[in-house]
Amino acid sequence: MTAQVGAPGVVLKDIAPRLALQAHQVETSVKVELVNRLTAAGMPAIEVSSFVRPDLVPGLADAERVFERIDRSRGTTLHCCVGNARGLQRAIDAGVDSAWFLLSADEEFSRNNTGRGTGEAIDLLERLARIADGTPTTLGTYVIFAWGGPGGPPRGPEAIERFADRLHAIGVSDWLLADSIGYASPLQIRTTIKAALEVNTADHLSVQVHDSRGMGLANLVELVRLGLTHLDVSLGGSGGHPAYEGVAAGGICSEDAVQLLERMEIETGVHLPSLIETATWFADVVGVPSLGFVRRIGPVPGSDAQGGANAGAPTFDWQVEG
Repeated sequence: MTAQVGAPGVVLKDIAPRLALQAHQVETSVKVELVNRLTAAGMPAIEVSSFVRPDLVPGLADAERVFERIDRSRGTTLHCCVGNARGLQRAIDAGVDSAWFLLSADEEFSRNNTGRGTGEAIDLLERLARIADGTPTTLGTYVIFAWGGPGGPPRGPEAIERFADRLHAIGVSDWLLADSIGYASPLQIRTTIKAALEVNTADHLSVQVHDSRGMGLANLVELVRLGLTHLDVSLGGSGGHPAYEGVAAGGICSEDAVQLLERMEIETGVHLPSLIETATWFADVVGVPSLGFVRRIGPVPGSDAQGGANAGAPTFDWQVEG
């Protein structure tokens, strides 16, 4: 998962095509256009879909068709989620760059979501690692609910300590830690990531924090300070889960994250105006509920903004009499 020479300082992966569209049904052509728009905006990595049972997640039943039709000419790294051997083989056949197994830190969710406990899930992951070995598709694992949830109390570094030795033993070194329901604050991010960095290296860690409780951008800053360079975002802050209808489950808003990183003088390789245009299309044309500030308020103007440094500032239509 190491960034290539000349790659941006932070490698963002937009997960909206999977996270939002697993809960909001749209036509295949719309999914293809979404991925292509993100690619054209310079998003270095995209989680395109999931290869999972279509009866459980009907919104992503067309994963193969999406991968067949998307533009691959720009070198964007294409990711997906998988839940079993059939899903992984479908991903390999579709030419996916990186497949992520859905391992849950929450035992109850694991059994409800897949019918397997966490121990059984890692046994399956070991078999999947053998299938992926020697193919062009890299296999990594999510650790969803790494900071707690979906309904229980917050979780600390024990989620990492619990899985680390076994994951290394089966040869799965790429981990994606997900704050799937938005429990973590910067303090919890720091504690868990420091524990993860004791058993893995930053170039093998990705992090996905959700903004369900408004702490996403603060957590993003903390992750950058800790040296994490592979971070997940979601266009318009969109997201959802078919089993949790109506629950806020959006990732960090992509366009807000890009602006924040730019203001921190951290290169992302993403063209912010194009991303904002795509977010507006996603919200207004496609109709996917989207949050975020930059799309509605506008980005912080640069020194080359038309009209000078005060372009876009409010104007007064009254005067105080002297």
